[in-house]
Amino acid sequence: MRKTLFFLFIIIAMSMRVSGQEQAISAIKKVLHQQELAWNAGDIQSFMEGYWKSDSLLFVGKTGPIYGWQGALDRYIKTYPDKERMGLLTFDLLRFEELSVNSYFVLGKWHLKRKDDDVGGVFTLLFKKIANKWLIIADHTS
Repeated sequence: MRKTLFFLFIIIAMSMRVSGQEQAISAIKKVLHQQELAWNAGDIQSFMEGYWKSDSLLFVGKTGPIYGWQGALDRYIKTYPDKERMGLLTFDLLRFEELSVNSYFVLGKWHLKRKDDDVGGVFTLLFKKIANKWLIIADHTS
């Protein structure tokens, strides 16, 4: 009887863990989908809602590290000054790796379709659950 209860407990705990992972990945995918929608509407401010609004946010691009939410916003505005330059963004999400119950590593590809050219690359994101919201706390995009 004790062995049966122990195994039942293990099975329930494992299914709860898988369910929690599925919920986290679904919530993170939703953040990234909202970013695509905001970008494609030409709304960088709404796009930035997926990022941790903190001076500790880290963004790393081809010019090196940028610290802070405002720094990342300023970089986006400078690099993509208008909707034409922004183009249409799509993400291809390749991998989700749970680091803890409150943090995930995400690997993906990004693509901008623009009138005169297409550009793209890869990204790695570190998501953290803060105040019950999944937010990007570190972004390395190339």
